[in-house]
Amino acid sequence: MKIVAGLGNPGSEYEKTKHNVGFMFVDALAEKLGVTDWKDKFDAKIGEARIGAEKVLLVKPQTYMNESGQAIGPLMNFYKLGAEDLIVVHDDMDIPAGTIRIRKKGSAGGHNGIKSVLAHVGDEHFARVRIGIGRPMPGWTVVNHVLAPFVPEDVPKIDEAIKYLVPAVECMVTDDVDKAMNQYNPKKAKKKKVKPEEVQEGEAVNG
Repeated sequence: MKIVAGLGNPGSEYEKTKHNVGFMFVDALAEKLGVTDWKDKFDAKIGEARIGAEKVLLVKPQTYMNESGQAIGPLMNFYKLGAEDLIVVHDDMDIPAGTIRIRKKGSAGGHNGIKSVLAHVGDEHFARVRIGIGRPMPGWTVVNHVLAPFVPEDVPKIDEAIKYLVPAVECMVTDDVDKAMNQYNPKKAKKKKVKPEEVQEGEAVNG
């Protein structure tokens, strides 16, 4: 069994905020998988589904972002799951809005929700699906930024990223994280090396 946990804050006032892209993703995956029945257990909203032959729990912790691990840790203990059975979807300020990154493991990178999950799971070997929300605008604090809605021009980018990630997470469940990373992570553009004979005469002098 796998857990797909989206991080966010409960309550309608936080629903459309940048910090809640994890919840937004889990809702989109639930819609794709036909999940409509959510149970309140382990300080979380939990929906059950199947992806291929695998049973999957869709999880939205209700403990507020900074204590996300208080819901995820006990849930994993109850089902006797290891870190490799967990996929966490969360916002990331270090990449532009709508950009995605899938990682196999790692540190919290300053994200309080991930810090809490690490503390309660006790193992960094769980997959992360990061959805970029960009950096704060000049004069804005981090808290202002993450608790504000997306600016209108970023909304379609986020919608597109979430839609793109649904099959990526399905691939993580049915195959493995490595395959999903190879298939769905943005490819780095290779710089083209200019051969000496390709430099036009006069370029080196005038350029």
